Amino acid sequence: MPGQKLNLDTIESVRSYIRETNPKHIKVGVFDIDGVLRGKFIARDKFLSALDDGYGFCNALLGWDVADTLYDNCEYTGWHTGFPDANLRIIPESGMILPFQNDTLFFTSEFTGASEAICPRGVLRRVLKRAADMGFSIKAAMEFEFFMFKETPESLEEKAFRRLQTLSPGSFSYSVLRSLVQEGLYQEILDTFDSIGIELEGLHAETGPGVVETAIAVDGALAMADKASIFKAFMKILAQNRGLMATFMAKWNETLSGQSGHTHMSVWSLDGKPLFHDPAGEHGMSDTMRYFLGGQLAYLREFAALVAPNINSYSRLTPGYWAPTAATWGIDNRTVGIRVIPGSTRSQRLEYRVPGSDVNPYLSMAAAIGSGLLGVERKIDPGAISTGNAYAQNVPENRRLPSNLETAAVLFGGSEGAKELFGEAFVRHFADSRSFEARQFARAVTDWELRRYFEIL
Repeated sequence: MPGQKLNLDTIESVRSYIRETNPKHIKVGVFDIDGVLRGKFIARDKFLSALDDGYGFCNALLGWDVADTLYDNCEYTGWHTGFPDANLRIIPESGMILPFQNDTLFFTSEFTGASEAICPRGVLRRVLKRAADMGFSIKAAMEFEFFMFKETPESLEEKAFRRLQTLSPGSFSYSVLRSLVQEGLYQEILDTFDSIGIELEGLHAETGPGVVETAIAVDGALAMADKASIFKAFMKILAQNRGLMATFMAKWNETLSGQSGHTHMSVWSLDGKPLFHDPAGEHGMSDTMRYFLGGQLAYLREFAALVAPNINSYSRLTPGYWAPTAATWGIDNRTVGIRVIPGSTRSQRLEYRVPGSDVNPYLSMAAAIGSGLLGVERKIDPGAISTGNAYAQNVPENRRLPSNLETAAVLFGGSEGAKELFGEAFVRHFADSRSFEARQFARAVTDWELRRYFEIL
């Protein structure tokens, strides 16, 4: 059933709405370090109190992995802290009636106080404050590919995640046949997100069995990260309510292309003038665009942990599978790391192609924008353009993406640019969290190892 965007923008407007509608309980949620939506129901009176004073969640929400395994290597939280509550602020403009059962009222939140330094949304807000101080506003749009399966959480366990049945067989990109056979699903996706203020400007079948791709219509960068985060979480709910599963992991099958989370962006003045286009510039690029691009390229290797944050992310970043492997750039070239899309004064933009669909949108956006701002501040030139097949290009070590999460975590933890943009507390915490994830994987015995070694050795 459709939901409703409430269009509230102040604490007082939320308070008035709650008093008028008098719900017994309200659902509140927050996105953790991995972009996973965590939440709970709270009673009406407690919610009204939280509008003024905030409310608490155990700070383990920022101190464990996607499987609720506590980090053993971070300073912010752990057994040594006793796991106190972290305070959260309700975000008024996030209010909606959920597009599922029971007309549930829902608001998202963000961490405040001591936890704000670690909060993913807080990290992006600080980057955007830096942009505003430079006289810039950022417009962005995200697109996601995701695989869909005729499976349930129970069937995945029963099958040990093998021999899974995809929504449709074969590769049939932009298929009208597939999208009309599944028209009920496609229409439900469009209607669901439209009802809560998330306009999907495109939705279609992609290359691969059961792959769907969507593009979220352009918005301000913070609003886009909010929408992208909600889209990923709610798309999974929509699928499971239909007896299906949707996954946003970067690459679920070694024989198939991975799933992207590309980000399109452009820089505007605070009074609404586009700043990326210059008809006299090479390729129509203004100096602002060139330097912004230069910064993104210069810091892509150091910031890789933010845009490829999981073990599986690096399985996607392989030549010939529609994912970049280096900090390269080109004009309308889909083999590079950052694609310059030429256009009109208002449409010229950059496509940041390294992120997979597994990213935390707040952190991926912070990396893309923050590095661009450093480029403008330091007037970093993007260097030589890539033409043709960028996979075949000889790229220096400092422009190659790391090949694994462990290396990415070390690079990020030692990045002075990251500390300047995101704060030392966040950089230390996030680098430690990725190192922890790498250690978890190092203990795993994979199917590949069993098949290769079990009988022979």
